[in-house]
Amino acid sequence: MSAVNGSPQGKGILPVRVRYMLMTLAVIALVTGMWAGLLRLGWGFPSPGPTLPGAHGALMVGGFLGTLIGLERAVALRQRWAYVAPLLSGLGGIALLLALGLPWPLWAAGPFLLTLGSIALVAVYIAVLRVQFTLFTATMALGAIIWACGNILWMVWLPIYQTTLWWAGFLALTILGERLELTRMLPRKAASQPLFLLAAAIYVAGIVLSVPLHDLGSRVMGAGMLCLALWLARYDIARRTVLRRGVTRFIAASLLAGYVWLLFAGVIAMLYGGVAAGPSYDALLHSIFLGFVFSMIFAHAPVILPAVTGLALPFRSAFYAHVLLLQVSLVLRIGSDLAGWADGRQWGGLLNVVALLLFMGNTALAVVIGKRMAARTTGTTGTQSPHTQAAS
Repeated sequence: MSAVNGSPQGKGILPVRVRYMLMTLAVIALVTGMWAGLLRLGWGFPSPGPTLPGAHGALMVGGFLGTLIGLERAVALRQRWAYVAPLLSGLGGIALLLALGLPWPLWAAGPFLLTLGSIALVAVYIAVLRVQFTLFTATMALGAIIWACGNILWMVWLPIYQTTLWWAGFLALTILGERLELTRMLPRKAASQPLFLLAAAIYVAGIVLSVPLHDLGSRVMGAGMLCLALWLARYDIARRTVLRRGVTRFIAASLLAGYVWLLFAGVIAMLYGGVAAGPSYDALLHSIFLGFVFSMIFAHAPVILPAVTGLALPFRSAFYAHVLLLQVSLVLRIGSDLAGWADGRQWGGLLNVVALLLFMGNTALAVVIGKRMAARTTGTTGTQSPHTQAAS
């Protein structure tokens, strides 16, 4: 369901301007989330409020990624009520910003809206499962349930260092479901599905166990991530399509880089267990959220963005620049974490942000180029992009 069957202008799809508004809310959360991350790293940039650094994770996961994932699901489901999920998540990110510096009862509006948005996303997946009950839809639905449960626990009493494990589970299972979906028509070996189910079960069990037994649960979760990374390396088509050319190679290279970071995150979690702060905590979280998740975003952008927006996104070799910069900056940041080099961690984090900004710039430039190409070939702008190679 990542690639919409037909035009995004079909029945049940909101007008383009409304979808652009929701994407704008997500971009605001992304930019302010990166700003908050730099403040957490100790960069002396101005801050609109003392609580902005603490909102970093919620802005990036809920305000940005939760909104985008909810929007993608709503477009795919073709039901207008489904847009409530990304709307609530997007407004939750804005509420976090508007309540900066205010006392908890007022600041809680952001977490409350994000929690409602995650619950609404679960409702979307229930509707999806009623139409198409498959392994990939069930995997993504489980991710949404984990996000909602994590948000509820966060609202009630769970500390943020434990909540982030639930947020990571949401994103990891959503991505795994995407990979299962985009390659579902390809032949698989008989052992593939049972091994996936076993690895996913270990991973989810670790997340749940981390609430009463944080250290043990984190190590079990790490074992699950390690198993999932090995499963992807063995059964995902990326290791074969990386030998092709053009956008197919780009997608595969980005995917393989993400799989390496997922494996590395699993190793860190198994070695360090239930860390709550410090360099090893930073290394674990950003191996998952930046190394794995954003490598997947870079890979899927040429497929997902045209499906959601209807805009052409022609592949350009310049796309490799943001992928390469992200990998190099992460090696610097996480290597510095593990070596205890504070300056290296700071500069690595700054370059992480530059990589994400470069991704946004490259994407915007590709959209402009796509419009110009469409204008030259058809005499009009806004032509929907041709289908990309979604199974890459």
